[in-house]
Amino acid sequence: MQAVQTTPQGITVMIEVSPKSDKFQIAGYNEWRKTVEVKLKSPPTKGKANKELMKEFSNLTGHDTEIVAGHKSRQKTILIYDMGEKEFHKLLEDFIKF
Repeated sequence: MQAVQTTPQGITVMIEVSPKSDKFQIAGYNEWRKTVEVKLKSPPTKGKANKELMKEFSNLTGHDTEIVAGHKSRQKTILIYDMGEKEFHKLLEDFIKF
């Protein structure tokens, strides 16, 4: 999966968000854009969708999460601190198929 890259701090994940969905959901992997598709309940106003994204990924992974690019875009890059690619792939196996 090319959406995930290892960095000295942890891993970065390329994400494409769809705000104002029914529930938080990791919907799949977009082969063409090389992004993990994520649906968010929050609207994209006043940073609500960004806060939900960071909170949900922190809860899912058990690691601190930060948006490092794309704060005002549907395409974002998040940094998950102190996590490896293999550990992240294992977590996502329940949500999407590689």
